[in-house]
Amino acid sequence: MLSARHFSQMCSAMSQYKSDLLNLLDERGYIHQITDASSLDALAARQVVPGYIGFDPTAPSLHVGSMVQIMLLRRLQQAGHKPIVLMGGGTGKVGDPSFKDEARKLMTVETINSNIASIKTVFERFLTFGDGPSDAIMLDNAEWLDALEYLPFLRDYGQHFSVNRMLSFDSVKLRLDREQSLSFLEFNYMILQAYDFLELSRREACRLQMGGSDQWGNIVNGIELSRRVDGTEVFGVTTPLITTADGGKMGKTAAGAVWLNEAQLSHFDYWQFWRNTHDADVGKFLRLFTDLPLDEIARLEKLQGSEINEAKKILANEATALCRGREAAEAAAETARLTFEEGAAAAADLPTITVTGGEIGLVAALTQSGLAASGGEAKRKIAEGAVRIDDEPIKDATYMVAVGDAPVKLSLGKKRHALLVA
Repeated sequence: MLSARHFSQMCSAMSQYKSDLLNLLDERGYIHQITDASSLDALAARQVVPGYIGFDPTAPSLHVGSMVQIMLLRRLQQAGHKPIVLMGGGTGKVGDPSFKDEARKLMTVETINSNIASIKTVFERFLTFGDGPSDAIMLDNAEWLDALEYLPFLRDYGQHFSVNRMLSFDSVKLRLDREQSLSFLEFNYMILQAYDFLELSRREACRLQMGGSDQWGNIVNGIELSRRVDGTEVFGVTTPLITTADGGKMGKTAAGAVWLNEAQLSHFDYWQFWRNTHDADVGKFLRLFTDLPLDEIARLEKLQGSEINEAKKILANEATALCRGREAAEAAAETARLTFEEGAAAAADLPTITVTGGEIGLVAALTQSGLAASGGEAKRKIAEGAVRIDDEPIKDATYMVAVGDAPVKLSLGKKRHALLVA
């Protein structure tokens, strides 16, 4: 179980909040808006508060842009409360129109279910799941949304939504102001999300919905629906939009999305994303995306010049360890040290193969580098799972290794390595 003691000790005696939860979120920089801060604070100070965040399964993996929300659930549990991970198996069939330029492509049920199964694995690294009061649970809103009947749903709940008010939400106005189409299908999304909150309030005594700042209107709808239909007081917290020092959106790179699942992005590339953080973002990212104590973060963010690179390595190590495991973080850090820091010296100490044409067969790479004495031995080692490319195990003897600008580390076991360069 994740310990809350370490985090509650960081709370200042002069804090504006009474609860460990809001103190922790405030100190770490997660709070943008709260619907009723004083009431939520009082509730969190006296009882376990179940809180949820929804994730639509639009791909086989979430990307690093979802990390604020995942860490928000982690902080909820660290403060002694109950995280609910809500997978959008139902709402994923509609698609959230919030701040999108166009409608999302509709997915088949098979694709949605496959994506959910893939996404689930990452949450087990951030949260403790189980049956205890503060143990996390994972639910799928298809469980109740698929069973809704349209006319009864309109009759019972449609009367509680004002179209005039829904049109005033920024997420909708943006599309309309741009004269971009907003389908009735998408317009229903905010009603379904509001209904999710009502269902979770009834099923799990959920009292808190959290999300990014773009979800404010959807969260408010759910709060009002719960109050009007059941008379239940529930709350909402949104996080600020996380941008980088150069004004870019968090998680967007020239190479594409920074995926959380290793099947979509190697451990090394994930580590390197954090290592490349702008100097001005180091402190903020350490608070949001690692469990390091705040006093240590304060020390690291004061580093200047070349010393800030040490703070970036710590950020990369800690963020990667949370998402991929400590062993993966250490292996990625070692790959970076060999390929970037020691440079030619490291290459001189390792077998180095120059690859022409941009790729080489894995068996050929093993034999040419001397890591395997023959093609037969190479294939056996591959089948045994002893061969890795940039610390990712490869079990396909026909695998082609792509080599670009950055060197590729080829490993046999834990101690034998070679570099593949273009």
